[in-house]
Order: sequence, then structure tokens, then C-alpha cells
Amino acid sequence: MSGIDAVCVGETMAVLTSPEALTEGTRLSVGTGGAESNTAVALARLGHRSAWVSRVGDDPFGRIVTGAVARRGVDVRGVEVDPEHPTGLYVKDTAPGGAGVLYYRRGSAASTMSAADAEKVWSRGPRLVHLSGITPALSARCATLVECLLDRRSGNGALRSFDVNHRPALWAAREAGPVLLDLARRADVVFVGRDEAEHLWGTPAAEDVRAVLPEVPTLVVKDAAHGATCFDGADTVFVPAPPVEVVEEVGAGDAFAAGYLSGLLKGLPADRRLALGHAAAGEVLRSRGDTLESVPREPGP
Repeated sequence: MSGIDAVCVGETMAVLTSPEALTEGTRLSVGTGGAESNTAVALARLGHRSAWVSRVGDDPFGRIVTGAVARRGVDVRGVEVDPEHPTGLYVKDTAPGGAGVLYYRRGSAASTMSAADAEKVWSRGPRLVHLSGITPALSARCATLVECLLDRRSGNGALRSFDVNHRPALWAAREAGPVLLDLARRADVVFVGRDEAEHLWGTPAAEDVRAVLPEVPTLVVKDAAHGATCFDGADTVFVPAPPVEVVEEVGAGDAFAAGYLSGLLKGLPADRRLALGHAAAGEVLRSRGDTLESVPREPGP
């Protein structure tokens, strides 16, 4: 089992969405949500062979999640079905007066992933492995898995990509900041939001983020609608984000990462990688879904 361009590792949950406040409504639609699988789906849409490695429960939600990712062109043979732990779940209660997002993921199947799962990744012979800062927050076992996958002594030269992706609902900045900084320093490619980095590390500008991550070969600092800065070795490139009429923001960062990584896998220069990231993110921002469904036009030279 070889020839995979990218393996993305992390939890994907079932998502229940109500068109009205939960306390008032009775209708819920079922979907899926997971940063790493979103990136895998977007990479598949962009023409790459991508795989997703995770664990789900032996329950209807697990089958819904795995089926949804597979139908979008992602290899899911590395997803283990756990008969003892449930698939993670979150509920969107975003109507006026609603509770926002409610997570039910403690003790989930994905939180039981461990360093033993690394072999599922390396057996695919990937060119790139993509991780996020969500996974180490799930459990100590998951944190060990991320550390193992970022260990440069393994993986036969595969690039390591790490999206900081701090989730305050999982861990506070004072706890997450040092851990995420240490993990980012081990990666080949790092994605982080400028405001996210300021909250975690007290770095108000892209150049300040570079100062705390000088050893990372490629650092991408995203600044929302303003644009993104890439520190690629000794070079610094900024590409503004094109204007977009935003419908929903969820998943845009995952699509941006996929667009950038697609450009990297294709050998594009930094400015075109950033432009492809913006284009992919724009497609998601203009839709209600959180996965890339339409293939953006690749930016010209």
C-alpha cells in the first residue's frame, strides 16, 4: 500500500445541526466535521491521492463519518473501528439565543489513538503527513502519536505539516501555548493564524511569529481577510486575500492548508502556493459546507 501523496491524521466527528435554537426545535440534520479530514478531502479535490487515518466508534455516526469522507475521494483504509468507544459528536446551536457549539467528544474512539497508529501512516509511504494542534488536546495518548509522527527519525523523508489550530474549548491558551510551540518547531511546514499566534505566544505580527519559530523551514501566517505571509527559508512572501462574500467560515482554514500543500506537492513557488490556498479557502467561505466541493482555478505564474 504505497503511492499516497498525503496522509491526514485526526478526529472527525458527527455534526448535528438545528435550523433553530435547540430548546425550541425538534429537527436536526446530520453531517461531519473534522479539520484533518477536511484537508484530506480538499487535497483529493485538488487532484492528489490523500488518506485519512483515525478511529471511529462501531456505531451509526462512525459509519456516517467514514462514508462521507470516502465518498469525497479519500482513502479511509487507515480508519479503525473501535467497538468500545463512541464516535465523537458536536451540535451546532447557532440560532439567535442558541448555545453555539456543544462538544460531546470526551472518551471518543479517536481520543484513544496512540503511537501504535503511526504504522498505519508510514505503511502508506506518504510524501507528506498533515497534523493539527487539535489532536494532542484529545488525550495524552494522542499527544504521543503527534510527537511520534513529527519525529524526523521516522517516515523515510516525508514532509511534516502542522496546523496549529488551537481550540480553546479543548484547552486554555496558557496550557496549549507551550505545547503547540514545541510541536510546531518539529514540523517542516507550519500554518498559524496571526491572531491565534498572538493569543498563544504574544506575537502581534507575522515577523514576531517567525522570531519564535526560526527553525521551521516553511512558516505560513494567515491574517484572515488581509492575506497570508509565507516565510520560506530566507524568503518572505505576502499574498493578499481576494475579497469574498462570506457565507460561513468553518473549514476555510483547512481548505487554505490543502491549497497551499497542493502547490507545495506540485513544486509551485511560494506566491502561487499562497494564491491557491486563498482560492481554496474562498470556495469554502462562499458555501454552507465546511469541505471543498468545487475545484478552484489554479493561479497562473
